Amino acid sequence: MTKASNAAWHRTLHDPSGHRDYAPIRHKGKTMVIDKGIGLNGFADLLQVAAPYMNVIKLGFGTAVLYEPELLKRKIELARSAGLIIMPGGTLLETAVQQRLAPSFFDTICELGFNGIEVSDGTIEMSRKQRTELIKEGKERGLLVITEYGKKSAGSLIDPEQLAVTADYDLAAGAEWITVEARESGIDVGLFDENGNCREQAIEQILAEMTTQDCLMWEAPLKQQQAYLLQQFGPNVHLGNIPPSDALALEAMRRGLRSDTFEFGMRGEPVHYMI
Repeated sequence: MTKASNAAWHRTLHDPSGHRDYAPIRHKGKTMVIDKGIGLNGFADLLQVAAPYMNVIKLGFGTAVLYEPELLKRKIELARSAGLIIMPGGTLLETAVQQRLAPSFFDTICELGFNGIEVSDGTIEMSRKQRTELIKEGKERGLLVITEYGKKSAGSLIDPEQLAVTADYDLAAGAEWITVEARESGIDVGLFDENGNCREQAIEQILAEMTTQDCLMWEAPLKQQQAYLLQQFGPNVHLGNIPPSDALALEAMRRGLRSDTFEFGMRGEPVHYMI
C-alpha cells in the first residue's frame, strides 16, 4: 500500500476495524484469489487495484497448461513482481501424479517461475507417504507449499478428526497453510450445504479437534461465506478461492467498510480474534 493512499483518508476511515492497518497486510489474514482464465490486461488491472490485499493467486485446477507459455510466464512475472505467491491448481498436480509425471511437473513449474504449489487429493486417492513426499519436494525446490484437505465430489463432508491429523502431518512436512475444500462454487461441498450456507456444527467440530488454527485457510468463494467466517473469526481469518472481482470487496469487509461487517468499526473494548 502506498503512502499516498494512507494520506488520502483519515486513518480511521481507512480501517474502521483497527485490525488491518497497524502492520503490513501480508503479515495478517491471508487472501488467496483463484484465477480461472483472466487475460493479461485484466490480470494487470487486478494487480494494480488489489495486489496489496492479496497473498496468493492460484491458476485454477488445470488451466495453467492451456496458456501460451510466454503469456503464462508474463502473468507469473507480474504476480511475483507484486510480491505475490502464484501457483497452479492442485488438480494439475493430481493429474501429474495419476499420469506418473510428478518429476516433470516440478521441473516445469520451476522453469516457468511459479513460486508456490498446492498439494491436494480432492479427486484422486493419495497415500500419506506420497503426500508427504510431494510437500517435501516442493520445499526442496524453494516453493511455498499449500495443502488442501477434502474431496471435491458433491455432498462430500469434512471429517474434523481426519483434518486435524492431516494438518499435523502436512505442517511437519513443510506446508505453510492447509486449505479446507469448498471448490470454486462453494455449493454442497465441505463446510457448505446445497444453498452455500456454512454448516456451523462442522466448524465447531473442526475447531475442537485442531491444536492450532492459524494454519487453516477456509475456501469461501461466495460473499455470504466470507461474511460468515469473518464474523466468526474476525478480520484476519485466512480465506481462499476468492474470485478476482471480489479481492478488493473482501478487504473492505475485513475492515468493516461494508454493511456485512460494519460492526468491526464499532469501537469499544479491543476484540481478541483467533488469528
